[in-house]
Amino acid sequence: MSLEGYVVGLDFGTDSVRAVLVNAQHGQTIDSEVHRYKRWKEGAYCDPSKNQYRQHILDHTEGIETTISTIIKRAHIDGAAVRGICIDTTGSSPIAVDQKGHPLCLNPEFENNPNAMVILWKDHTSVNEAEEINRLSRTWGGEDFTKYEGGIYSSEWFWAKILHVIRDDRAVKEAAYSWMEHCDVLTYLLTGLDDLSNFKRSRCAAGHKAMWHEDWSGLPDDDFLIQLDESFPQLKKQLYRETYTSDQSAGTLSKVWAEKLGLSEDTIVAVGTFDAHAGAVGAEIKEHTLIRVMGTSTCDVIVADPRVIGSKTVRGICGQVDGSVIPGMIGLEAGQSAFGDVLAWFKDILVWPLDNMLDKQVDLSEDQLESIKDNLIIKLTEEAEQTPISMSSPVALDWINGRRTPDADQSLKAAITNLNLGTKAPEIFRSLVESICFGSRAIVERFREEGVVIDEVIGIGGVAKKSAFIMQTLSDILDMPIKIINSEQAPALGAAMYAATAAGIYSDVREAIIAMGNGFEKTYFPQKQNVVLYNQIYKTYVKLGAFAESLN
Repeated sequence: MSLEGYVVGLDFGTDSVRAVLVNAQHGQTIDSEVHRYKRWKEGAYCDPSKNQYRQHILDHTEGIETTISTIIKRAHIDGAAVRGICIDTTGSSPIAVDQKGHPLCLNPEFENNPNAMVILWKDHTSVNEAEEINRLSRTWGGEDFTKYEGGIYSSEWFWAKILHVIRDDRAVKEAAYSWMEHCDVLTYLLTGLDDLSNFKRSRCAAGHKAMWHEDWSGLPDDDFLIQLDESFPQLKKQLYRETYTSDQSAGTLSKVWAEKLGLSEDTIVAVGTFDAHAGAVGAEIKEHTLIRVMGTSTCDVIVADPRVIGSKTVRGICGQVDGSVIPGMIGLEAGQSAFGDVLAWFKDILVWPLDNMLDKQVDLSEDQLESIKDNLIIKLTEEAEQTPISMSSPVALDWINGRRTPDADQSLKAAITNLNLGTKAPEIFRSLVESICFGSRAIVERFREEGVVIDEVIGIGGVAKKSAFIMQTLSDILDMPIKIINSEQAPALGAAMYAATAAGIYSDVREAIIAMGNGFEKTYFPQKQNVVLYNQIYKTYVKLGAFAESLN
């Protein structure tokens, strides 16, 4: 074991990619760089009215080249000193590839076809297909392949998205030799391989989103898959049977990518993973600690000892997978389809006149408009904090983008009750903040109902770092302390820890966490007077949710 050298964590979010250069010995971030996706920013290939969200792979490969080459040059280090790279991405975000593993959208025939691009996690065009998978799972008479994924398959996941695309687009169906998760395809491209059969696919992605499990020796049975589509058994042969954890090497950098990035061809590329799971590692996860990755949506990650959880399945979550976070531990995932997005939606509602009227009547620059919008949220937060917590105040549901957990149902819609003529914008804003925290409580309660012990909560992500109001509200509603990590980029740091392990710098992920962890900056403690009130208001939230579901 050698502690010398650096590692790179690449964190692909919804809007941008961040690369961090980390000293492998003690976890100090030497430099970081963010690249925003050009095509995504322009709204290309997306149709929000249909819940269609697609991304071109060039947004991602351009981001890799820009971010890594920039931090290497700025740090003035020899590229050969970078021992490893690991990629984390959103998920499930699959993409169709040809026989050599190259994304179809790199082919001129498909370069502007949204169905040939990354189908982003938040794409909900496959709601009907997900329900079809759920019906079949319960009625076909064989193994329930959804049981390790909470017992409900989501439209956000692998098979549902593929099924929707191949029914919608025969050309893509015929051209696609296989499909790859975003974290896998980018890892594959960096290694320069052209043979999918020997490539190490992500255990995290396969187990949480594609119904892969050791109990049935891989992916679901052919007899099950063929009832969804006649092509699925053949596709299964062109996918994978074995999967791998992110402490392992998927290969080394290709010559082409080494030259682009200013690194060595000896640089290890670790098996890819999902952002929330990497974030949990960066947040120094341990047993009985719930990591909440809070951004546009949330992912909630906890690990359990296999000897404790045994063969028990946890209802209504996003999966339990051996090694998806820390090898040797069962990784459990839940989450909310919208968290920060709930508040972003409300901001968009309020600033509609600015975008559609004021900018045509007043000579304001784009920067001035954005400043006004940002100040609006600041002012709303200040006023909402002064609004008393009351049983007569508005109560909202957080299902603005459907419900991920507990019990996935992306067709559900949000709602607000207790409105009257005296209700002001700050009160509605406060109810929306409370709604996303109530949604968090529903997840915690489900875990506990299923016997998963939660002793502490650690918050990471943009919302956790930026909004004291939301974090205090969350602490009050959960009636638990919320610790906030020091690192500004926990998923990228966690990816760097995986890279350090795959490169042989550390013997396992836990050792890397101990050596490279950045610690915590703050803890929010529940205010008991608020806890009492929120326990009562939460009951209204639950009733409102039941009513909304009855209308669906």
